[in-house]
Amino acid sequence: MFLTFLSSTSLNLSVLALSGLVLLGLVSLCYGGGLLTRGAVDSAILLRIDPLVVGLTVVSIATSMPEFTASLMAGGTNPGMAMGNILGSNLANTGLILGVAAMLSPLSIQLRLIAREVPVLIFVTLLFGFFAVSSGIGRVEGFLLLGLMVLYLFYVVYEARRGDPEAKRKLSEGAVPEECGSILGAFTAIALGALFLTLGADVLVQSGAELALRLGVNDAFIGLTVIAVGTSLPELAASVSAVRAGQGDLCAGNIIGSNLFNLLLIGGGVGALTGIPLESGLLRFEYFSLLFLSFILFWFFRTGHTVSRKEGGSVLFLYFAIVFATACGQFCF
Repeated sequence: MFLTFLSSTSLNLSVLALSGLVLLGLVSLCYGGGLLTRGAVDSAILLRIDPLVVGLTVVSIATSMPEFTASLMAGGTNPGMAMGNILGSNLANTGLILGVAAMLSPLSIQLRLIAREVPVLIFVTLLFGFFAVSSGIGRVEGFLLLGLMVLYLFYVVYEARRGDPEAKRKLSEGAVPEECGSILGAFTAIALGALFLTLGADVLVQSGAELALRLGVNDAFIGLTVIAVGTSLPELAASVSAVRAGQGDLCAGNIIGSNLFNLLLIGGGVGALTGIPLESGLLRFEYFSLLFLSFILFWFFRTGHTVSRKEGGSVLFLYFAIVFATACGQFCF
């Protein structure tokens, strides 16, 4: 209804109003993502789950919900926006969020993330690109990606159960922080977060698509930039909180896990439900930029098991360079 009203107004007023609606949708997504993340983390702590596993699974899935709801809403009518959101969110996670977190405090990384999770992320990124280039993400490819996500979750849980017995004992005997509240409160936060995510995604996708039309850019660009950064704010908030608490592993696990779930859960889920057709423009530059950043991430972790402030600044610079180059491709040519 609000888009019908805006279509009858002047161009400047429409763009201004649509920008406000995009902002409103982002605020709703961020608030909902924050509620969902807090409820998920509190639930994990109350159930005494290992922090690294929390980062790779619970927090990653929770903070990926804004991307999932926005991409699902866009999948049926604006598939380019869905693809742009997936690639753009992973670029923001690897460049923007990791860069900001490392510049706040150098990240110390567990060997497990180097030996297992990052190679898995690179493999999934390559597989996603192969599917997208060959024919787009259809139902078959979508269900295959979802199947890989289930296998990955089983793998993480299995590895956690094989972990250090002494660490498990300390985890089970440790005191639960008072701010965690109760299981009922955590589940309530999850439910409210999911509600705000759904409402925010609906407003964001509709207003973002109309804004792209009024500005003369394709919806994939809006998904890659505005929506991708906006839906990545829960990951940024969770990562900054983890760094300030001295939980570098939780931060790194959240980034890697979110990238995996963006490709497997969002790409697979949207592909299985609505399909994501080939977006060759995005795959010429943005996809290979994401792959390049993923290999840099592996190199950082492998060389020193730490992401320093200097390395964080370098990936942050690369991220903004990629966004600038994408914007030039849209507006300068």
